[in-house]
Amino acid sequence: MNNEQSGAVTYVALGDSTGVGVGATHGGYVARIFERIEHERPHSSLSNLCVSGATTEDVLRGQVDAAVAKNPTLITLGVGVNDIGHGFSEDKFARNYEEILKRIRAKSNAPIVVTNIPDVSLAPVIPPAMRAGVNARVHAFNEKIETLAERYDLRVVDAYTSTHQLVPEHPEFFSADGFHPSDIGYEYWAKMMWPIVKSAIGR
Repeated sequence: MNNEQSGAVTYVALGDSTGVGVGATHGGYVARIFERIEHERPHSSLSNLCVSGATTEDVLRGQVDAAVAKNPTLITLGVGVNDIGHGFSEDKFARNYEEILKRIRAKSNAPIVVTNIPDVSLAPVIPPAMRAGVNARVHAFNEKIETLAERYDLRVVDAYTSTHQLVPEHPEFFSADGFHPSDIGYEYWAKMMWPIVKSAIGR
């Protein structure tokens, strides 16, 4: 019995270190989402293609083709922080992001759940004098994601608003490196994503 017949989900994750789970001892949001999927849909499978440090260019080069080859029934995408870190312009980011979506859609109709960029300006490692500038960049990149989400019928997890509101009161959301989430932070992220993912895969 194949996954489609059994109701199992073929989950493919694209993205960066947050998908890998850097900063945690029990995996990032991808692993935690998959635990929930397995509980709902036994015999589901996960292909986590996320790579630490990945930009949209890296996703295009090394993840998209492998993703569609898996014949996924669910795709998640979380990328953008490293584009900011590498100084990509908003337009370059948007072009790459749209190309990712075009290449997926050329070969797959699987639902795509995307996470926008969290408010990394609040990370302890970011010097206070740089926070306003980083926040402005994150906001601008997220506007590009929102525009593309409407165009390509994506489901968006608003990590930015949640982190902007909660992180100042929850320093435990960060790992010891002062940038990546901790286990607590990733668990919150997965809980935030789960209703949207559950809706995407249906009941």
